[in-house]
Amino acid sequence: MKIKEPKEFTFESGKRAVLLLHGFTGHTADVRMLGRYLEKQGYTCHAPIYRGHGKPPEELIEATPEQWWADVNDAYNHLSELGYKEIAVVGLSLGGVLGLKLAYSEKIKGVIPMCAPMFFDNEKQLTKGFESFSKEYKQLEGKNSDTIEEEINSLMENSSSMFEQLGELIKEVKAEVDTIYAPAFVVQAEKDEMINTKSATYIYENIEADMKDIKWYEESGHVITLDKEKDKLHEDIFNFLEKLDWED
Repeated sequence: MKIKEPKEFTFESGKRAVLLLHGFTGHTADVRMLGRYLEKQGYTCHAPIYRGHGKPPEELIEATPEQWWADVNDAYNHLSELGYKEIAVVGLSLGGVLGLKLAYSEKIKGVIPMCAPMFFDNEKQLTKGFESFSKEYKQLEGKNSDTIEEEINSLMENSSSMFEQLGELIKEVKAEVDTIYAPAFVVQAEKDEMINTKSATYIYENIEADMKDIKWYEESGHVITLDKEKDKLHEDIFNFLEKLDWED
């Protein structure tokens, strides 16, 4: 069975722009509902797909965090080229890490990291998540169990470099969080079993913004944008964006 590859999206609505960044092994489905919600509130939203994502896992392990960062820059520039001068960034998990990096690399309107790791102490959870993602993908392709097991064993053997580089990215961004002055809204799911939830407190306490807030969501897991409290999350993100000092 051929799997339809997801695509990036741009929902043009108003003069205020929001860059939406998905998580590791995920793609634009992570943030599509949020994008549609914000579009209805008058915000233009753009979500890229990082290299290797939305594709077979063999392609994901060939990609690098350096390429993902380049993809985020391209997405930011895409909004700039469309004429948007003020851009906020909302990122889930890996997208939150990349969003924080953008916040100290460019002049952005505000940053909303959601369930973003700051401690690379979750490699076991990451590799387990990658293994589950790979298995599901191969099952959708219609492969038999023996083939799936053989291919997953090969993937796990060859993925260590990607995870090492991912760890370096997280450490690099953690060391720079205190250089962020953009307004920030830190989002964390209390039932997050993928990352160390102390990450949220670290981000909140170390960001130097005058305007910053943090909120914990009791009923949600790691992919908070698709969980039980997503409607409340959408409203909270919108309310934060409305408080920013937009020019229009």
